[in-house]
Amino acid sequence: MVDVRQINEENLRAAEAFARLLSMDGAWYTAQEVDDFAHNCGLTSHEAFLLLVSATLGMENDRAWISRYLSPAVTALSPQPFVNNAYCHALVFPEVSKGRWQFTHLSYAPYQLFPCGHMRLNDEGREIPLLGYFTVPFSYPAVLENGREWMTVTPNEIATMAGPLAAARGQIAVFGLGLGYFALMASEKKEVASVTIIERDRDVVSLFLDHLLSQFPHREKIRIVQSDAFSYLAGPMAKEEYDFAFVDLWHDVGDGIDMYLRCRKMERLSPCTIFQYWIEQDMLIFLRSLMIDDILNRAGKLDKLVSVSPEALTLSLTRDLALRVTPEDVK
Repeated sequence: MVDVRQINEENLRAAEAFARLLSMDGAWYTAQEVDDFAHNCGLTSHEAFLLLVSATLGMENDRAWISRYLSPAVTALSPQPFVNNAYCHALVFPEVSKGRWQFTHLSYAPYQLFPCGHMRLNDEGREIPLLGYFTVPFSYPAVLENGREWMTVTPNEIATMAGPLAAARGQIAVFGLGLGYFALMASEKKEVASVTIIERDRDVVSLFLDHLLSQFPHREKIRIVQSDAFSYLAGPMAKEEYDFAFVDLWHDVGDGIDMYLRCRKMERLSPCTIFQYWIEQDMLIFLRSLMIDDILNRAGKLDKLVSVSPEALTLSLTRDLALRVTPEDVK
């Protein structure tokens, strides 16, 4: 039988380890160091890299953690599918700034780990992030806010938006402009008639209009509404009768969970619209973890919402329960 408490503790320990791995701006090891270690130990480069990573964390002797978390999480990726992405082919990015916003390029060093896909919840309840790395340098476009990375077109954005893009059709609303990745890719679809982008920041809109929109192959489908997302959801949204909406207002789960919970409750105002959310699965895994922690420790507020045992708390049920969770409940 699965020990929910033990797995919950192991998930927390793994999350701390992965946070350390992703905290560096560059790579933990150079390509030469990985190749030398692989050659000396008779390993593949990937095997050598995983051992070096585990050693850096002081966990090289923890075979259970390596097999349960590290190995399933980390994948060597080819840059070609991302370089050949239709968005990357269509646009040339300038290095420009306006107000607190800047269009620029950032890069991954060889063997630098980065998120690349939705977090997974396996059959035992283990939370496995999907991380990737390239063996060569990789450059990607980015929007910075006051020097802080805000929106990018990285392998992670491409991977995590694939599902919502496949579902988009008809008249669609996109909450959050960023670099216009979702808008461009959606506008390429025959099933999509129009793309309305809701963005509140005037400078972001101006940069997009001045430097990017003219490069969109189907820019005639694009409309921009300068508005606060929640004001638009509360008023004009329902009158527009959109078929599909994609919400991407956050940088990660940490700053997004409150907005996600607010948006879910506002779906009822547009009952004919299908809503999807960026990194929603990651949000739900995080929320499920908080619920389980409250249940196990008989603390907090979330355990009062759950009428099943912790091991029976699926992501589907968590998504239903999210309609009853307030931002204050997850503080």
